[in-house]
Amino acid sequence: MINETYKAMLGGKSVIRTLSEYATAKGTEIGYDNVFDYSLGNPSVPCPSSFTKAMIDMYETADPVALHGYSPSLGNPEACRTIAESLNRRFGMDYTAGHIFPTTGAAGALAHALRAVTKPGDEVLTFAPYFPEYHPYVEGAGARLTVVPADIESFQINFAAFEAALNPEVAVVLINTPNNPSGAVYSAETLDRLAGILRAKQAEYGHDIFLISDEPYREIVFDGGTQPYPAKFYDNTLTCYSWSKSLSLPGERIGYVAVNPRATDAELIVPMCGQISRGTGHNCPSSSMQLAVAKIIDETSDLSVYETNMNLLYDALTSIGFDVVRPGGTFYIFPKALEADANAFCMKAKEYDLILVPSDSFGVSGYFRMAYCIDTDKVKRSIPVLERFVREEYGL
Repeated sequence: MINETYKAMLGGKSVIRTLSEYATAKGTEIGYDNVFDYSLGNPSVPCPSSFTKAMIDMYETADPVALHGYSPSLGNPEACRTIAESLNRRFGMDYTAGHIFPTTGAAGALAHALRAVTKPGDEVLTFAPYFPEYHPYVEGAGARLTVVPADIESFQINFAAFEAALNPEVAVVLINTPNNPSGAVYSAETLDRLAGILRAKQAEYGHDIFLISDEPYREIVFDGGTQPYPAKFYDNTLTCYSWSKSLSLPGERIGYVAVNPRATDAELIVPMCGQISRGTGHNCPSSSMQLAVAKIIDETSDLSVYETNMNLLYDALTSIGFDVVRPGGTFYIFPKALEADANAFCMKAKEYDLILVPSDSFGVSGYFRMAYCIDTDKVKRSIPVLERFVREEYGL
């Protein structure tokens, strides 16, 4: 008999993926240049040439038996050491190679981190708006996800709702900054306040509460700013990262878990991740990918196009009359829809070949997400279409 849990999941296909598939199909009819597809967060800039050169050099000069052999179960030691040293330089941390566990992207990192610090039945808190795939990640670990309502004024943390949601069954708080879908960058003040509350609740409840920080957009921050490093604020932090966005490598599925050296049982968590892999069939990402990203550890793609696109859209949306919080990073913007039913709003937009994602699956009603990781020319061409849509459908 097939597994009924996964069978039931077939009816809950990702809204984002469904819209992306629609946009692709529509593009075959009218030309994809004429479909303004803001659905999928797929990087639109190439990986740096240094990455390509590093891969070519390894494939041409490295011992092929060594290059293509199995990675150690806890990751390539050289790659882990390089990642640790980079984090220490950048954020003033004191990681060693033994605190780094390479994974298949941020999703693989989250799957391991959640299993390492929860047991079945534990509660995980996250903050709206949030990435909807957190549900299967958390539930797959046997825990249950509770979503704290959003602070729609700034998309920082709604602390009143957070403190009301905290209870002794909470084992993990899961954050995503810079945030998908809002583009919010949690400030140092937000992270300091969050850490203070968690330390107080650990003492009150008599058990650890881990912070899992999902950071695949860490390098995409605007206005010359930086993302404060959450692990610097709170000892019991597991950092989950991916090079999908910073190096434009989403299809390579390469990331890591970094265990704060001051976390409870920090020396055990990476070895535990190795045991988690045994049960999930993870068995480390590609050996060559671990080595390649380590060779260009502090480099990124040219990410400036995302800020250019954000400014174009923010200016256009506010000029048209949308209520929108200006993103501090990522390649997403999260305006308020022009009617309470965001699904209805986005369905009307589809008639104009504007592919927008309604906000309900992100835990907020009445908003929509635009993933502006597309060509700047296409952003510019979409603005008159957006203006016509709003004028004809809403009289603005």
